[in-house]
Amino acid sequence: MTSFVSFSALRTFVEVGRQGSIKRAAQELNVTPGAVSQQVKALEKRFGVQLLERGNREVKLSPPGLRLFGKIAPGFEQIDDAVQLFRDRKPGPQSLIVSTTPSLAACWLTPRLGRFAARHPKIEVRIETSAQLADIAGGTVDVAIRYGSGDYPGLSAAILFAPMLLPVASPSLLVDGPITNPADCLRYPLLQDRDRADWSTWLEAHGIKPDRNATKGPSYADDALLIEGVVAGQGLAIVRDIYAARALDAGRIMRAIDAPVPTTAEYFVVVHPDRMTVPKIAAFRQWIMQEAGVA
Repeated sequence: MTSFVSFSALRTFVEVGRQGSIKRAAQELNVTPGAVSQQVKALEKRFGVQLLERGNREVKLSPPGLRLFGKIAPGFEQIDDAVQLFRDRKPGPQSLIVSTTPSLAACWLTPRLGRFAARHPKIEVRIETSAQLADIAGGTVDVAIRYGSGDYPGLSAAILFAPMLLPVASPSLLVDGPITNPADCLRYPLLQDRDRADWSTWLEAHGIKPDRNATKGPSYADDALLIEGVVAGQGLAIVRDIYAARALDAGRIMRAIDAPVPTTAEYFVVVHPDRMTVPKIAAFRQWIMQEAGVA
């Protein structure tokens, strides 16, 4: 009786373990979610154990699945790294995968990418957005730009900028001009971030105890959407200055009051230390640090 186990099935299982989702694994492998499920079920049948604990949207590795993943994932990482080395040296267009948050991609990164393309026409950038740090160690992403403390174990993180929190409004909402007293912002409709925390943070920084009104109003998943709500005249919002810059320059929004407050975290460009000298990664890292004014 043969002990053969499908290499393709093992590769599929590892990708599911990395992604924590059959759908995302299918996207990475360029196959259908049904094909991914079939491959994993074939492995489960072959080994006689359940490898995944399946939920409504995401999956987790079962204890046997964790053991299998721990044994075979490093081998696939070595294969991926070896293949990537040859891809990076191949003449002609190279693909560079950059992961960042939706707001940073929409408000800051995308408008600048033309300058990178002009400087490096043979590097084709693909932007992927996610609220979580992407799988850099697994090789599925080349560069990540993330907001946080800079503590990313096993990865190299260089600071780009420390944003400020700005209260902004539509000029049509503040027809008499900017507000002069921070407390007066509470007299207007407020738009909220996802966690309904930014207004409280800003008010407390100005010595004002937030009341119930500080957390009322519609909330938006990211600052790009929040700014559009401001443009539409729905209310005042607290946004990061780097996201608001283009809308401010265009006159679509205005500072509701000139009283910025520093955020508690910073933006970092994150790469795997073993791949910092790969030409396409080094080129993008140098460029983005120049764009941020830190190189």
